[in-house]
Amino acid sequence: MAETKFTFTEKKDTRSGFGDGLLEAGRKNDQVVGLCADLIGSLKMGAFQKEFPDRFFQTGIAEANMMGLAAGMTIGGKIPFTGTFANFSTGRVYDQIRQSIAYSEKNVKICASHAGVTLGEDGATHQILEDIGMMRMLPNMTVINPCDYNQTKAATLAISEFEGPVYLRFGRPKVPVFTADDQKFEIGKAINMIEGSDVTIFATGHLVWEAIEAEAILREKGISVELINIHTIKPLDEEAILKSVAKTGCVVTAEEHQRNGGLGDAVAQVLAQNNPAPQEFVAVNDQFGESGKPEELMKKYGLDADHIVAAVEKVLKRK
Repeated sequence: MAETKFTFTEKKDTRSGFGDGLLEAGRKNDQVVGLCADLIGSLKMGAFQKEFPDRFFQTGIAEANMMGLAAGMTIGGKIPFTGTFANFSTGRVYDQIRQSIAYSEKNVKICASHAGVTLGEDGATHQILEDIGMMRMLPNMTVINPCDYNQTKAATLAISEFEGPVYLRFGRPKVPVFTADDQKFEIGKAINMIEGSDVTIFATGHLVWEAIEAEAILREKGISVELINIHTIKPLDEEAILKSVAKTGCVVTAEEHQRNGGLGDAVAQVLAQNNPAPQEFVAVNDQFGESGKPEELMKKYGLDADHIVAAVEKVLKRK
């Protein structure tokens, strides 16, 4: 593997970034409360429960009820953080989110772990790949998909101070920690990780590190990549997208999500309305997942660095 422009000394799961961020948010503001649907360990909410037992609510396997409780708590000024798997945070409770949270702009933070195929061995029924699309279609909903432990912790703190419904998506596997531990997370503000001139890669979540590795390979081939971390998919940083594409003239989007409805669709919409450009999509192509090891599934479903490299080489031929 070619040498990347980013280094890491450890790997940590993004769900732990959420758990540590929630604990810190709870210490800063006594209005922050936690709700969990029987997955305290998986969501890393145990430390918050231990320190703030009177502000933690175990709802059991009753996710729809949890969303209703959270919506009601906001009326009294509470800032509820709900925790369960991404599949159960969206698909199972979409009606409750739409009617009780998004429609009336309730200040609920919907925190979703185990998203995408990197959930691994639990298989297709749990590996939701449609959640970003479902949530970004809801009016009033902010959608955030951070890339590593530090960024997830920072995002958790940021949404605790943000007024309005938020969907925060993170994952199960341990991945490189490569962003700053003292970063300030700006909702809706993309981060230019690497500047380049030939092609822009817009990446989100676990695919940001894969894109970093792809950039190193492409650099050795003489291809100059601009890499932008799109951690907030809604509201989308249209200014950053258009500024970059005006320079490079072609785009690859990379996400651990279905092609339909995710980051790629969002970027394509911006480009179609402002500055049409050739675009390739690194995403799951209209398939359900399956049981397997995360790294094997990333490869099989075309989500690793090698597939990003191939997408870049393909889009460059279309410039």
